Amino acid sequence: MSRYRWVSALSSLVILTSAVGCRTNAQRGAAGGAAIGAIAGQAIGHDTKGTLIGAGVGTGIGYIIGNEADKEKAREMSRASKRYNYTHDEVGKLGGTRWKVVSLAPAGYAKPYASKLVEFLPHGRVITTTTYPDGGVQEADEHYRVVGHTLIINRSNMIVNADFHMKGRELVISNDNFRAVLTRMR
Repeated sequence: MSRYRWVSALSSLVILTSAVGCRTNAQRGAAGGAAIGAIAGQAIGHDTKGTLIGAGVGTGIGYIIGNEADKEKAREMSRASKRYNYTHDEVGKLGGTRWKVVSLAPAGYAKPYASKLVEFLPHGRVITTTTYPDGGVQEADEHYRVVGHTLIINRSNMIVNADFHMKGRELVISNDNFRAVLTRMR
């Protein structure tokens, strides 16, 4: 590949990567990894196949690295909020809303329940109140952040990243492990 074509390809990838409008580190990592991987794949393979393989590998590696950075930020926010009673305002359009879970799939994702209410407080805390068939009630108080259309919930033993979409009075939250449909109460 001529020097001109290399510079042109590199410039195009930089412009494309910056224009993507990524909001999470995982998204930025995937876009940057794709660009770097495509360039490396072209340099090694000198053909389209090498470029595509490089872009695919780079996307995966970049996403993993960025996702770990997102998780670390959520852990830091959780530690700070516990230590200093810290709150934040990265709540997007979910802050100050209350929802009732209409469906949760797959069926075995959570213990059977009679009702599940989710309240996103305006300062980064989410309260989930679950009523079980035997009348028992459990309340979970967790931290959350909204980045674009990604909901990040910091649980005591894990970080949950999920896409969310609101349409009218319906909220759908999903990732590779579950899909929840909620209806707005307020």
